[in-house]
Amino acid sequence: MKKLSQAIVCASALTMTGFSSLALAEAPLTANVGVTSNYIWRGATQGADDSAISGGIDYAHSSGFYAGTWVSSLGGDSQYEHDVYLGYGGKAGPVSYDVSYIKYIYPVGTAVENDFSELNVSVGYGPVTFLYAPTLSNEAGAGEDDTYISVSAEFEVKKDLTLGLVYGSYDMEEAGSDYTHFQVSLSKGDFVFALDKMDPETDDPTGVSDAARFSVSWSKSFDL
Repeated sequence: MKKLSQAIVCASALTMTGFSSLALAEAPLTANVGVTSNYIWRGATQGADDSAISGGIDYAHSSGFYAGTWVSSLGGDSQYEHDVYLGYGGKAGPVSYDVSYIKYIYPVGTAVENDFSELNVSVGYGPVTFLYAPTLSNEAGAGEDDTYISVSAEFEVKKDLTLGLVYGSYDMEEAGSDYTHFQVSLSKGDFVFALDKMDPETDDPTGVSDAARFSVSWSKSFDL
């Protein structure tokens, strides 16, 4: 997700389905499908502001262990993203926690060399969740010191209507690539309406990356 977006200019809180929320499923095996007007990840569009379709399969054990895979279109040159992940999550009193390993794969097109892997460590208390996500490896040989951190919160505005807030910061190995971002979203049933805004460390000569982006997404999960 990250390296491709850097190539084209670059939940957490994703506005799409898949492993954007690695909550343990009630059933051991579930599947999901989703569509979005703009696939945005950590404030950055992943497909040059094109719409995207996605789907995935997840396994969740009652012990807290989970694993899954997720695929999304990216737009242009038939490129797509394939993620595989495994992790463990649970609760200790009022505190929730989750530790996962994620591999981001770009099988076709010019993005092949952008495959990378990441560790995600999150801790939640009440409506607030903190995420620490360092890059572990990168096939391009750069960016292995990248680190993303964020704080997010969810509040029930009224029944079946949730307000989401995210503030994140990306510390990049490449000079001048650091940025912060925020997201405000409203979730209603299977729909998410989101507003994302990036704040790059340096001005983007294209004048695109720091533009505010509004997106509408729909996702559905079901037991297998």
